[in-house]
Amino acid sequence: MYIIVGLGNPEEKYAKTFHNMGFNAAADAAALLGAKFKKKECSSYIAEAYVNGEKVIIACPLTYMNLSGVAVKQLLKKYGAAPSQLVVIYDDFDIPKGHIRIRPSGSAGTHNGMRSVIAETGTQDFARIRIGIRDPEVNIPIINYVLSEVRKEDYELFIAACGKAAEAAVELAKGRPVDEVMTKFNG
Repeated sequence: MYIIVGLGNPEEKYAKTFHNMGFNAAADAAALLGAKFKKKECSSYIAEAYVNGEKVIIACPLTYMNLSGVAVKQLLKKYGAAPSQLVVIYDDFDIPKGHIRIRPSGSAGTHNGMRSVIAETGTQDFARIRIGIRDPEVNIPIINYVLSEVRKEDYELFIAACGKAAEAAVELAKGRPVDEVMTKFNG
């Protein structure tokens, strides 16, 4: 079993913001697996798929970004999954726009959603896929930037980055070792 969680904010007004890259990548992962978001449980929209006979849950928490860990904790408990079976996808201001970085564990950095996930699960030991959003041409406070809409000229770049993040999440759900997925997708 794997649980893929894309972090974001549930309201439509946030749909095209940098902070919803995780939701977009989760939707792409669901599409790659032929799954649809059909139900709400564990404070999340849920899609279910099977990979090699194993259940994969794709989730988009409804708790808003800063309380994402509440939903992740509920998901782990409901499905009896260990943190080693968790993949979290989210935007990261510390990485250049359009790049993705996969790590087997680590701190939350500047990301409040990840701080919540780490606090609620009590561990940093789970895979994460970070989608870079930093633009050196933009000089506004991080909180304003992450909640702003992606510029039209960057839209295709972020569509591609979310697609790559989704592919990486699916590779992990297929049981491919994280170091191999890192080698293939980081950069």
